[in-house]
Amino acid sequence: MKDAPLYLRPRVDPPLASLLGNAPLLHSLADALGSPLNVLLPEAVAANAERFRSVLRRHHLAGRVYFAHKANRSSALVRRLAACDTAAVGIDVASLEELRHALASGFTGNRVMATGPKDPEFLWLAARVGATVNLDSPGELDELAALVRKYGLARTDVLVRLSGFESDPGPGAGTRLLARRSRFGTPVAEAEKLWTALERHADSVRLVGLAHHLDTTGLEEKARALERCVLLMDECRARGLAPRAVDIGGGFGAAYVEDAGEWERWTTALSEAVLGIRPPLTWRGHAYGLRNEAGTVRGTAALYPAHRPTAGPGYLDALLSRPAPVLGRPPATLLLEHLDDLYLEPGRALVDQCGLSLARVVEVRPLGEAPDRYLVRLAMNAGDVSMEEHGVLADPVLLPRGESAPVSGAADGGPAETEGPVGVHLVGNLCLEADLITRRLVFLPRLPRPGDLLAFVNTAGYLMDFHAHHAQRQPSARTVAVTEEDGTWRWCPDENYWPLTHPQGVPS
Repeated sequence: MKDAPLYLRPRVDPPLASLLGNAPLLHSLADALGSPLNVLLPEAVAANAERFRSVLRRHHLAGRVYFAHKANRSSALVRRLAACDTAAVGIDVASLEELRHALASGFTGNRVMATGPKDPEFLWLAARVGATVNLDSPGELDELAALVRKYGLARTDVLVRLSGFESDPGPGAGTRLLARRSRFGTPVAEAEKLWTALERHADSVRLVGLAHHLDTTGLEEKARALERCVLLMDECRARGLAPRAVDIGGGFGAAYVEDAGEWERWTTALSEAVLGIRPPLTWRGHAYGLRNEAGTVRGTAALYPAHRPTAGPGYLDALLSRPAPVLGRPPATLLLEHLDDLYLEPGRALVDQCGLSLARVVEVRPLGEAPDRYLVRLAMNAGDVSMEEHGVLADPVLLPRGESAPVSGAADGGPAETEGPVGVHLVGNLCLEADLITRRLVFLPRLPRPGDLLAFVNTAGYLMDFHAHHAQRQPSARTVAVTEEDGTWRWCPDENYWPLTHPQGVPS
């Protein structure tokens, strides 16, 4: 009996679902602007920011939501966020050019957080415009203070980023556990050097808070780090410093796959394929980091948890509600007791459901060694939708040419019912064996035809432009912003979008 298709159908929420349902519009955009094409929903990013703010209000916390700009280079998204409540929404920039882009898009310096590796030009401009600088080390602090003095700048607000948090198991409860190592931030064990440097540079910088950014989805680790930062703030105050905020960075996540059962079936099948129990699910047996050792699956799958029951604002709510490990009280309670604000730096979670990437089908041909499988070549390459690079697995949605609605993964009539599901490998437009849009076998409701579109859903967070390039002079994806007004979709080039009432004559 033939195995059932292993779908990983994407989660699609309004208004992205409404846009995806307008296949003629998406085909017309791709016809006019080419493939690949990125389509963004600026209003959705503002709605996401409000969802994060509502969590803070629910816990009676003050603070600010900073968009991690590196998640998407769009002007439309940044301009829409610049139009939000100035006290509640800011932007996190990780380079000189991101800072310049944020300022040109409407953000004032006092709404900007400068993070990431910093060169002198980046530090100077951040200090010059009054941005808050999130410092990684005492050396970076020394460099910033020297620039402030040399150029006669105003005292600069700073946070100091910490890492290397330990758990304290208590008497007889076992050994201490370190959080995952990070190349960012100063280890907590060396915090004394930071406090001394801050006191030494008190004429040039002003400590406004402590920060951390943990590369983990574990709530316990994050609660431990947040609790430790709250306690360290008391140490700072005892030394005459006056921090007022804890910055917990990002990592709130997004859910890409709608159905938990589909995700569980696929990951189970991957392990079975590694063991040889079933045929490979991937191009040339790629195992995403798993291996077969004497009949046992070893290793860790390098995959993003595509189905997440708790992500984004819901993850923040869970973190703030979970009792912290040492004092036993929820982090929200600790922050309130200490009168501390909370800063967030969501990237992926803030642009969740804010866009999709379109690719035209160019060629379809049988795969010689597997006659029931096909190669589908797209007018796109792996850099244009870097799902594999980020370990994100989700099916694209088929938008047939000349049909008014997308074809979902379920065979529910029309071509899907007559042709049935088919397994395809999606390949790109570069002369590279490694240019695979998906390494895994993707099941579509029917075999695509040249001229059809595939829509990769929810790509605004890191997936649509973080790795885009111009190799072989192939075009990188252009980006458009779309808005729905009175049931009519209107669009403009990303760089032309401003969060104002659209004048008559805007292309639609």
